[in-house]
Amino acid sequence: MSETSPVNPMTEAFEAQRDRLHAVAYRMLGSHADAEDAVQEAWLRLSRQNSAAIDNLAGWLTTVVGRISLDVLRSRQAHPEASYDDRLPEFVVTLDDGPIPDEEVALADTVGLALLVVLESLRPSERLAFVLHDLFAVPFDEIGKILGKSGDATKMLASRARRKVRATERPTDGRQEQRVAVQAFLAAARDGDFEGLLRVLDPDVRLTVDTPTDVVVILGATQVAAGARLAAGAAPRGRAAVVNGLPGVISWDEDGTPLSVLAFTVLDGRITGITAVVDPAKLTLMDLPDPA
Repeated sequence: MSETSPVNPMTEAFEAQRDRLHAVAYRMLGSHADAEDAVQEAWLRLSRQNSAAIDNLAGWLTTVVGRISLDVLRSRQAHPEASYDDRLPEFVVTLDDGPIPDEEVALADTVGLALLVVLESLRPSERLAFVLHDLFAVPFDEIGKILGKSGDATKMLASRARRKVRATERPTDGRQEQRVAVQAFLAAARDGDFEGLLRVLDPDVRLTVDTPTDVVVILGATQVAAGARLAAGAAPRGRAAVVNGLPGVISWDEDGTPLSVLAFTVLDGRITGITAVVDPAKLTLMDLPDPA
């Protein structure tokens, strides 16, 4: 009769923290793959430590993940040409057949596109201070140790980041108003109605497209409308969807092969952001509903 090997206490303690550490890293890095890499690196560093000398394991691991994430963000800033792979947040997609379930609302609030896009606009030190303090209640003195700053200086960074985040928190339209704006966009695109597209697009609209080779960003209503008009005939089948809590569209080829997933951000009746995934490999990995 074989005996079950005892669980290493350090391994057990780390696994108890894994989900929280992944959540910290994901909000810092905007990518589940990068977050998992950061958590794994934290485990490697822990395995080289004398765990008996660590008074607060949760705090120690949070600090390590914070430092690793900060290094990744700074590297992205220094080498932006290499920073886009797998940077768009993963999509959770359901057909838009009724009200948004409570769990999807919670998902949109915590890991939705809007927050991650806003966090991308912050400097690495601001992002770290905001994420660790405002989202995970890490004391400023502890965050300051990661940044090499005083607690007061770190508090100022978080305050500055908070102001930037709040500046983007304009009231969103209701679900039905969002649907109307998206339907108007799609109808204008199908009809080749350039003026109709301009009416529903915010002048500063941002289109982010995840392609097989890169992440392409297109800015401005004129450029986005021109591209939408050209692409409208490429998808023979499409259905309304909810994508990370946002109104969206899934399109398929005639044979049922997914062609794209789009998510729209709508403010004051106009589309301010469109995120599109057209990379077949990533579409295959998504748990997409059937086109029927």
